[in-house]
Amino acid sequence: MIIAIDGPAGTGKGTIAKLISKRLGYIYVDTGAMYRCVTLKMMNNNVKIDELDKIKDLISSINIEFKNIDDVQHVFLDGEDVTDIIRTPEVSNLVSPVSAIKEIRLKLVEMQREYGKNRNVVMEGRDITTVVFPDADVKIYLTAEMTERARRRYDELLKKNVDITFEQVLRNIKERDELDEKKEFGALKISEDAIVIDSTHLSIEEVYDKAKNIITEKENEKCGG
Repeated sequence: MIIAIDGPAGTGKGTIAKLISKRLGYIYVDTGAMYRCVTLKMMNNNVKIDELDKIKDLISSINIEFKNIDDVQHVFLDGEDVTDIIRTPEVSNLVSPVSAIKEIRLKLVEMQREYGKNRNVVMEGRDITTVVFPDADVKIYLTAEMTERARRRYDELLKKNVDITFEQVLRNIKERDELDEKKEFGALKISEDAIVIDSTHLSIEEVYDKAKNIITEKENEKCGG
């Protein structure tokens, strides 16, 4: 089974996907982390978003892996653990324009579909229900009010000792929303057959319970009731 979760930044998609993975035994694929890895690799190699030939070269042999270490998922870029680095404001500020580049999207969508072959997978991002897996068994669109999303991301960064203000995080979230919704390829939108969950006033456990009910219902359908 494939569980696809879309939604804007800061809604708790990653947290919910990880819970589903841990409790139901699904493989978790964080597609946002994949775009962040490409962004980081471009930054490290001083490749600009308009240098298409260099970008194609860069991503032709890119290796992105997800590994569970002490019950925590880590992200590896070309063999290096970049779990924390890809969440820094420097990467966050660039990831939306980078992820809008068609060649990057095509490459990563191809990789994402490979992850989903013959496995029980939960995958979250911006275009999983609409582009990557339009025939996913379960489609969820997770949303929340912008100020609440910014507060969550701000708290997350503070715990990592990142020097940033709430206003900067809110501005970043707003800019990312606008960029994600206007992308020519893989724009953020609600799939017609996705079930919308608003997490603004819900705890993580409450969101998980709603998602699990949707998954259980679909599992029962596939098993013939």
